[in-house]
Amino acid sequence: MPIEENSENDAQNDETTNQVNASSKGDHINVLSHPSLMKIMNKQGDQLVLFADKVLKFTGSGKIKRRILLITDFAIYIVDPDTGSLKRRIALAALDKICVSELNDNFFAVIIPTEYDLLMASTRKNEILHAIKTASDYELEVVLSNRFEYNAASDLVKEIEFEEVEGGVKTRILRK
Repeated sequence: MPIEENSENDAQNDETTNQVNASSKGDHINVLSHPSLMKIMNKQGDQLVLFADKVLKFTGSGKIKRRILLITDFAIYIVDPDTGSLKRRIALAALDKICVSELNDNFFAVIIPTEYDLLMASTRKNEILHAIKTASDYELEVVLSNRFEYNAASDLVKEIEFEEVEGGVKTRILRK
């Protein structure tokens, strides 16, 4: 009998482990091992991590910042990896669309009409798009274009342009 009880417990533990693993399939930084990220999520009431990884964020002034992009079933979080502090939380319901180029690059812009937009780069761009689209309750528009505008700040519109060149993609970010 004790063997059967252990087997049932093992089966329950395996099931729980599988649920945790399934919910964190896109977690490339192991959020559970970062107390600061868990604290941010718990404070906001989010529990399900759809995607987590380090990305590059482009600021309105043209600087490039390393950030942690965390996507849950309710929001997008931008976190400073050095301090563990929350820089920005965007409810998925606030998203209007995502802009990506038609070329093989790592850039994407998240368009938020009520705030300034996000321009980021990640080698996991397609996985990020999938996570955001999966989490959204409505059909989120994805715009494929080699030129698009985004609001880099409340009073600053920039245009990003992609051009295929020998050996890769040339990317230009222009002030409008």
